[in-house]
Amino acid sequence: MSRTFVFDVGETIVCDDRYWASWAAWLDVPTHTLSALVGAVVAQGRDNADALRLVRPGIDVGAEYAAREAAGRGEHIEESDLYPDVRPALAALRAAGHRVLIAGNQTRRVAELLRALALPADGIATSGEWGVAKPDSAFFARLVEFAGAAPERIVYVGDHPANDVIPAKAAGLRAAHVRRGPWGYLWADDPAAASADWRITSLAELIDITG
Repeated sequence: MSRTFVFDVGETIVCDDRYWASWAAWLDVPTHTLSALVGAVVAQGRDNADALRLVRPGIDVGAEYAAREAAGRGEHIEESDLYPDVRPALAALRAAGHRVLIAGNQTRRVAELLRALALPADGIATSGEWGVAKPDSAFFARLVEFAGAAPERIVYVGDHPANDVIPAKAAGLRAAHVRRGPWGYLWADDPAAASADWRITSLAELIDITG
């Protein structure tokens, strides 16, 4: 029986290296310094934007984001930013008769950039477009509407147990936790990750999900 697979974005289909490197360049700090701070706030269970606030106390992240875009140094996603297994896995799922969607905590701009990549997906949406973000239950209610499928036939795939696995399960969806990126590795053995229906290290493993 076919399913609907919905993929998170950051560190699930897109590697965030470019994202944090561009912020480091904008704030004029070494990339390693900002990356280490991101790791620190992740370990503390904090918002990853707190890493920017540690570098520049009092920063208005939204205003700086707008300034970067205005300066032509804003968000950018290209083929090399995708994890290598993304296109093959998404294409294989569609070929097997499943529906493939992408929906995560990202800006409207990221939605545009992802659509420009012509990924093998049936639809793309972001929290910036919906006006609600994970882990809010309203995000997952909107996701179910977007998928047009019964919750139990939807598999949400993500790297962050608290943002992806727990709220997806609470909404009646199935969940697959992918072990990659800071959140995926750090929280891989956390009970929240263990509550996922499937725990994977590659998106290619999803094609074996049945039932």
